[in-house]
Amino acid sequence: MILPIYTYGNAVLRKQAEEIGPDYPELKKLIDDMFETMYHADGVGLAAPQIGLPIRLLVIDLAPLKDEDPELGSFKTVMINPVMLEMSEEEVEGNEGCLSIPGISEKVFRAEWIKIQYFDADFKQHTEEFEDYIARVIQHEYDHLEGSLFTDHVNPLRRQMIKSKLNNIAKGKAQCDYKIK
Repeated sequence: MILPIYTYGNAVLRKQAEEIGPDYPELKKLIDDMFETMYHADGVGLAAPQIGLPIRLLVIDLAPLKDEDPELGSFKTVMINPVMLEMSEEEVEGNEGCLSIPGISEKVFRAEWIKIQYFDADFKQHTEEFEDYIARVIQHEYDHLEGSLFTDHVNPLRRQMIKSKLNNIAKGKAQCDYKIK
């Protein structure tokens, strides 16, 4: 089922998400719905707060990027209760956008590599390291679980320049091809 995506200004996007257990109601269906919602919106990542649920769950599928980089195209994951263990001090700049902030993309600095611990959809625990673009996407989605948005990482001058666009999104004046709330 395609769910509405909560946009900038909704309080759930600023709330720290809570851990869930394997007994979370209809977890498998929720994960499937999150992937379907993300695909419908042409996204590559989606965190539960973006669909109004303040829980520590995110999904990522980089298959749409397979033409640019075959390695990215094979990356698909579900992360439940992720915990960032380490991040490189070295940062790299890259352009980011967000389904919750339609029509805005900005350059953001992120750690070049990360080490993260999480549970998969079957509640099997993993500790993995990721780098480059995969690390960027994970950091972006992880931020949603912490109540942070990519615009929080934008240089203050640029943030001031996009303030009116953000205010319009918060007022419900966003243009996109998917269902928003």
